[in-house]
Amino acid sequence: MSILKKLYDDMNRQLDQKAEPHKIRWWHILLLLALIAGTIYIMRTPSPRSLEGEGKFLKCEGAVFGTFYHITYQYPTDLQDSIETVLQEVDNSLSPFNPTSIITAINNGTSDSTNTMFREVFTLARQVSAETYGAFDITVAPLVNAWGFGFKNKENITPTLIADLLTHVGIDKVSLQDHHIVKTDSALMLDCSAIAKGYGVDAVGRMLESKQISNYMVEIGGEVRVRGHNPQGKPWSIGIITPTPDPTGQNNEVQEILSITDIAMATSGNYRNYYVEGNKRYAHTIDPRTGYPVQHSILSSTVLAPDCAIADAYATAFMVLGLDSAKTVLTAHPELQAYFIYADAEGNNATWNNLK
Repeated sequence: MSILKKLYDDMNRQLDQKAEPHKIRWWHILLLLALIAGTIYIMRTPSPRSLEGEGKFLKCEGAVFGTFYHITYQYPTDLQDSIETVLQEVDNSLSPFNPTSIITAINNGTSDSTNTMFREVFTLARQVSAETYGAFDITVAPLVNAWGFGFKNKENITPTLIADLLTHVGIDKVSLQDHHIVKTDSALMLDCSAIAKGYGVDAVGRMLESKQISNYMVEIGGEVRVRGHNPQGKPWSIGIITPTPDPTGQNNEVQEILSITDIAMATSGNYRNYYVEGNKRYAHTIDPRTGYPVQHSILSSTVLAPDCAIADAYATAFMVLGLDSAKTVLTAHPELQAYFIYADAEGNNATWNNLK
């Protein structure tokens, strides 16, 4: 700007010198205009730092954890390779279907070593278990396997069998010491399925944020984490599916659409495969404390929380606790929001929520 001032001063002095008007040259004016234009361009052009995280919205999708993922993010270049690398790291840590995963080795008794991902999930699982009266328990696998999907093995269940299986269930029977898992019962098995998808969502989200990406949506099997705005510049619209008798899973009628940002959301409930007993509908959920199916009316439990792993774990726990106990837990955790779909006394769908 000092150049501009000098040029202005020179021109003013020349204009004041009435005896020498011929000293104002045409190129003075051109230079002045060029300097003004250049200054405006510099002021209006964003610095490289202000462009971080900007770019067109990109999408990627694929299969992981026995389900599918869909991710939308704003960035100049494609990041699918980086996303799949993160998801593979989660799978290598937490998938019981991966023969070389950390959790498989722990369940087989061939190793007790852990990594950071495993330790984060295990620590959170213990915390949620303690805060939900044991309703969330990653050692419930033997009971779930015994009942079978959709309770298909119900005829084989006996009180003696349940009592025996319960001796091998309980998160108090396993601990983390110096980065190693210690089990008081060698038959105990860990299954992080009720929290791994949510953790995977968070892991991808953190990777995107490490690249200064502030607008994204990560979804894995219905578990979601969103930040910033969608391609239309608005909060993200995420639907909650209506529980309907639909074993095929083809009916995707939306019960509610939430407009959210800077939060995570998870839904639990095998409500498409609920069973009917005494004219009441119950979801296929095992209570790890009793070994039997829960006798509560919640068909779908949706939780919103700062992180998706937290939402995932609490959504499962609330299915076990039932409506009244879930409300009690929510009172102690103002950082959590919930949307429950349940069957009322007449068997019709009803809802309850504390959405803000």
